[in-house]
Amino acid sequence: MPKPVKKIMLVAGEQSGDLLGAGLIQALRKIYPNAEFYGIGGERMQAQGFVSHYEMERLAVMGFVEPLKRLPELLGMLSGIKKRFKQTKPDIFIGIDAPDFNLKLEKAARKLGIFSVHYVSPSVWAWRQGRIKGIKKSVDLMLCLLPFEKDFYVKHDVPVAFVGHPLADKFELEPDQRAAREQLKLTDKQQIVALMPGSRAMEVGFLLPLMLNAAAQLKQRSPELFFVLPAANQARYDQVLQIFDGQLPDYIRLELGHSHECMSAADCVWMASGTTTLEAMLLKKPMLICYKWPPLTWAILSRLVKVPWVGLPNLLAAKEVATELLQDQATVENIVGAAERLLSERESAELKQLFHALHLELRRDASASAARAIAEHFEAR
Repeated sequence: MPKPVKKIMLVAGEQSGDLLGAGLIQALRKIYPNAEFYGIGGERMQAQGFVSHYEMERLAVMGFVEPLKRLPELLGMLSGIKKRFKQTKPDIFIGIDAPDFNLKLEKAARKLGIFSVHYVSPSVWAWRQGRIKGIKKSVDLMLCLLPFEKDFYVKHDVPVAFVGHPLADKFELEPDQRAAREQLKLTDKQQIVALMPGSRAMEVGFLLPLMLNAAAQLKQRSPELFFVLPAANQARYDQVLQIFDGQLPDYIRLELGHSHECMSAADCVWMASGTTTLEAMLLKKPMLICYKWPPLTWAILSRLVKVPWVGLPNLLAAKEVATELLQDQATVENIVGAAERLLSERESAELKQLFHALHLELRRDASASAARAIAEHFEAR
């Protein structure tokens, strides 16, 4: 019988963390059915009976400089959670992603004897590798979603478990493009590009104008092209309408949500870096990865990064299988050139075979694997 666990505290910092947290709560309930779950989480976690003491969206900041603008608020949340450690005395604390925020909490929890878990490895293997010293002092267990991350932590003697990626469990091994097109009322005769400029306002502001200008040029050269643009949420939908000044060209369809259907229906995908690149890989789609950071953030980041790519398919494959256009390389001219190459090539059986193999490697029933790893390490402590 597992040790009794009465209270599990979790902190998620954005939508992807909310999704991971919801699946993890479901899996942990099967092991600890009487546990209480609380902390900071979004709608998906709250739908599992989770009690959120702060609005999760207030943690969703990016870059080096941007969080400074909200520093007093973030420090207040940090202090509030630390007080709850002493007031509520959770058995387990789980920080989901948001490492700059959660590692501070995990260190504080561990000092109080609370079993401390970090779910989703920060990119310490890619940049600022000196952070591993702080991580080692902060966590009792690191949960990794990607296989190459585990070796890094084993090398540095940090307790770690590779649990697979929840998205690999969610996506079918053989995507159905025709069904997706039927759902979106698109024809098999159309050549379709999905535009995925990101889920944050700043990302959309930087990337979407570039994508739209490139789309307009390509449409002039190839009249049969059609573009689908799924907005991540209502705020991004409204932002896109504002960028278009309310007048969308007839060759672009704006959707609220339906991002997976749009990608599945497409012949190729243009996207921001991030989790969306993994989704496109799981859908076996050729892709173009673009990204722009605020200038000062890029000046810092470009000097710290230790890996040759930012796209997850490239990192998993250990070679460039998706074109990356970052910062000054993310121009209309370069997007048009890369997109024409993608669209002119026939479907690559070799690329699909590679993406299929990577999909299988990541498919491990991640939520259940994570819950088991937490329980096993907690029991063994």
